[in-house]
Amino acid sequence: MKTLLAAKTAVENTTFSFDREFDYLVPDRLAADCAVGKRVLVPFGRGNRRRQGIVTELHCVEPDPKLKELISVLDCEPVLSQELLGIAKFMKERYFCTFYDAVKTMLPAGINYRLSTVYSVRAEDGGSILDDEKQRIYNYIYSKRKPVRLERLMDDFGLADSRLPDEMVRDGLLYKSEEAFRRVNDAVTKMAALAPNCDLSSQKLTPKQESAVELLQMVGAAPVKEIRYYTGVSAAVIDALVKKGVVNLFDEEVFRIDNREADENIGELVLSDEQQRACDNLLSEYRDENPHVSLLYGITGSGKTSVFMKLIERVMGDGKGIIVMVPEISLTPQFVALFTKRFGDRIAVFHSALSLGERLDEYKRVKKGLAQIVIGTRSAVFAPFENVGLIIMDEEQEYSYKSESSPRYHAREIAMYRCSRGGALLILSSATPSVETYYYARTGRYSLNVLKNRYGEARLPDVITADMNLEVQSGNTTGFSQVLLEQLEQNLEHGRQSILLLNRRGHNSFVTCTHCGDSVTCPNCSISLTYHIRNNRMMCHYCGYSAPFSGECPTCHSHSLRLGGTGTQKAERDVAEIFPNARILRMDTDAASSKASYERMISSFSNGEYDILVGTQMVAKGLDFPNVTLVGVLNTDHALYADDYRSYERAFSLLTQVVGRSGRGKEKGVAVIQSYTPDNLIIGMAARQDYEAFYETEIKMREMMLYPPFADICLVGFVGENQQLTLRAAARFLDIFVGMARSEHPNLPLRILGPSPALVVKVSNKFRYKLIIKCRNNREFRALLSGALLGFGEEKEFQRVTAYADMNALVC
Repeated sequence: MKTLLAAKTAVENTTFSFDREFDYLVPDRLAADCAVGKRVLVPFGRGNRRRQGIVTELHCVEPDPKLKELISVLDCEPVLSQELLGIAKFMKERYFCTFYDAVKTMLPAGINYRLSTVYSVRAEDGGSILDDEKQRIYNYIYSKRKPVRLERLMDDFGLADSRLPDEMVRDGLLYKSEEAFRRVNDAVTKMAALAPNCDLSSQKLTPKQESAVELLQMVGAAPVKEIRYYTGVSAAVIDALVKKGVVNLFDEEVFRIDNREADENIGELVLSDEQQRACDNLLSEYRDENPHVSLLYGITGSGKTSVFMKLIERVMGDGKGIIVMVPEISLTPQFVALFTKRFGDRIAVFHSALSLGERLDEYKRVKKGLAQIVIGTRSAVFAPFENVGLIIMDEEQEYSYKSESSPRYHAREIAMYRCSRGGALLILSSATPSVETYYYARTGRYSLNVLKNRYGEARLPDVITADMNLEVQSGNTTGFSQVLLEQLEQNLEHGRQSILLLNRRGHNSFVTCTHCGDSVTCPNCSISLTYHIRNNRMMCHYCGYSAPFSGECPTCHSHSLRLGGTGTQKAERDVAEIFPNARILRMDTDAASSKASYERMISSFSNGEYDILVGTQMVAKGLDFPNVTLVGVLNTDHALYADDYRSYERAFSLLTQVVGRSGRGKEKGVAVIQSYTPDNLIIGMAARQDYEAFYETEIKMREMMLYPPFADICLVGFVGENQQLTLRAAARFLDIFVGMARSEHPNLPLRILGPSPALVVKVSNKFRYKLIIKCRNNREFRALLSGALLGFGEEKEFQRVTAYADMNALVC
């Protein structure tokens, strides 16, 4: 019996419980175009709704009338390699997401297709039986000579829904279908070249036409715009040459990226003896054919970046791909500038502040082999290199490397997977590595390279801890300790710069009523509203709700609202009142909302255009400003006493990192840490930059409480609009999970806590509950959890409740 070609296809918008690779027959007309890694359009479900999918395998099958055919192939070439498809399968199994969700995570947003409803005319003439509105719609679609999207019809005719065009479909006047559209098209420029075998001697050309031809004879091919610019001819001249057969026009792809030219005068990197030893050790691990993970641990200012740049120089000659990840968008401009000077246009940049077109173009440059180094945030780990040789994670402890939406992956785990498959080297770099990473380095799972000294003449700053209780007792209610104000004044007098860290944006962090005592909360979330002075509105930082500040209490309607708590906007205004001549820059997500604004702010502060930088944690890490000799931490206690087992680790890291921004040049720096609990051990350890002492204290607590690295913590979350139904769903899942654990996995060690409310129980009018499971994240546990999720998905009572699993979640 003759076999048929079929494509195993992962389809979008399937539920986790129904997600698998479906077989579709490949019709003869698509056989030449269909390939593994290409996206396709398929009929799905009982209604044969069109959906996107990606081909994961081509194979032969026996004829089966139940098998449906592919509708079309969407890509000219595969968008994912076999390696990246393997990563998608790894993510599906490890992060309990669908295969296509993993695929979409790896692709730049600009390359994604969107299915849209389109209408086209069915009859030659709409006839006179149509009313005026339907006739106008019919004439409009007919005049376009191609299908028209529903969104366009709704905009142009002011329609609220698709009722009218759908009636015309039922009347046999229009066709209705779904088509796939790219969100961003490739950027091209119109090019001109002399037609091959054209006999110019037989052509009668005008002087203007001759000037255009002479230019093309010299350069071969050129953009039409440039031909017109350099010769002064009009577009009509070029069109006339095309009609005569003298010139051919064609499109050439261009890239929407910034100009990146290497600095030819840049000197060779000179490493200290300590740095050179670390570089040589890492190079020997890279040269080994087996995969390796290494921790590069060095105090702030020790020159870790110089070590990996020197290593990259040595690796580039092998032609392998190099990925450099940073945790924050704010760090990217300095990194890009640094790498551009040394490597020019061989770098590509991946992060969310780029436009959709820029992201698409950077992705294509890497895929075509035009860039060898990718610099970016979490998504850079999916860079489409054919052969990765080196991955570097700077500030590896930062929680921004962990995705909080599905797929809930950690970039470090993806990097380890890529390196293990390709025999590459993964470098984890930090002055304050995560407790888990340092534990694995100490116990031999990772190699360890240590930088104990600051590079060059830079010295660690002196650290002063200010007791804010004493400040309040002495009548100081400004929020700035006397010692910090004195240091700021001294810095201003000597022309030096200062950084003030306050990890809360807005003007005031809460609004309360002095009459009834209630705080003003978001109507959609169980969280207080934050007051923003720039627009005089109270805003929710979870769902985006905002309301004007009128002074009236929404509960008792008295005009007794009081603003409390301090955010970056208030700190900026207060500093400006105390030091009216100071040039102050605020950097938070309100002020820096785009890539250009980040780069402009960092460049301006680096160039000395501002004296004081006030910002959230984005100013605390990785940035290098040689003229900064003072750092002030305004609200240390907020970080220290968060409701999470990682709060001490995060507070220590944040304090150590921000203190390390001071004194990175020739002048010795000072750091002032303000706290109402100045005797806290974490503050003292951060002041001394004593990571070893912190680690020894923290690892004992982790072992005693059975926290990572001694166990994994899986959060199973439940989200629904009905609070009681959501809570019952959590309880029902617990019953399913415990039942399966006892019957199918009786020897699996587990500790289960909950169900309990999430830290913020209501967000965007949806209630959230959770289970906490202490476990070992191995294949057996994942099989148990996957089975429980599938079993829960079959419970019809809880179809309106979403359940998800998050391994080692950011907040438990």
